[in-house]
Amino acid sequence: MFHIILAALLLIGGIASAQSECAGQTACSLGDREYHLRAPDDWDGTTPLPVLLHFHGWGRNGGIVVDHSRIAILDVADRVLMIAPSGLGGSWSFRRPGSPDTAFAEAVIEDVAQRFPIDRDRIFVSGYSWGANMAWRFTCESETPVAGLLAVAGTLPQSEACTQAPGELRQVYGLTDTVLPYPMGPDGDETYPVALWREALECGDGMDAGEWNARPFLTFTRTI
Repeated sequence: MFHIILAALLLIGGIASAQSECAGQTACSLGDREYHLRAPDDWDGTTPLPVLLHFHGWGRNGGIVVDHSRIAILDVADRVLMIAPSGLGGSWSFRRPGSPDTAFAEAVIEDVAQRFPIDRDRIFVSGYSWGANMAWRFTCESETPVAGLLAVAGTLPQSEACTQAPGELRQVYGLTDTVLPYPMGPDGDETYPVALWREALECGDGMDAGEWNARPFLTFTRTI
């Protein structure tokens, strides 16, 4: 879908100890870098958790993400293990294949797996703006299978050669975005920002899903 504007006691004891080392605003260290994480408040302590790997926007960090009033809410807060790596200098290296930030994010997932039982069949990736570009880069070249991708105001050139595609995706973009202008396709093709995934997933022609008012002042047009 495309939205425009879109041994058991010892083991448990070890996991509990690792979990307590970092969470929320206490960053987890990984080499010379760091990330933040947030587990559901009512998690039972044993059930494998779906993962949301979120790449922050330019100039931000993972600590902002895990407490953000428009990200860490509803099902994300109640049911998902949120992982928010921090980019060096508040930015991401997404422009070329072989990104060191892809390797870093993969290492973050493995580090988290030492702290929490994760459901590797339900690893979702999201990002905003610069972070959406990085979410695309990670999904494109990571060895980690991505169940779903949500990218808000960011994409990659549709000429990229990706080693995998997400299981499904949602792409959100502002038609009048002045920071990351909408990458319209030939002849005004508004579905062009996901042309790469449309081909990989054999989506066929898009269907108009009508308008949706997220807020009284905010109207989305939608293509599925």
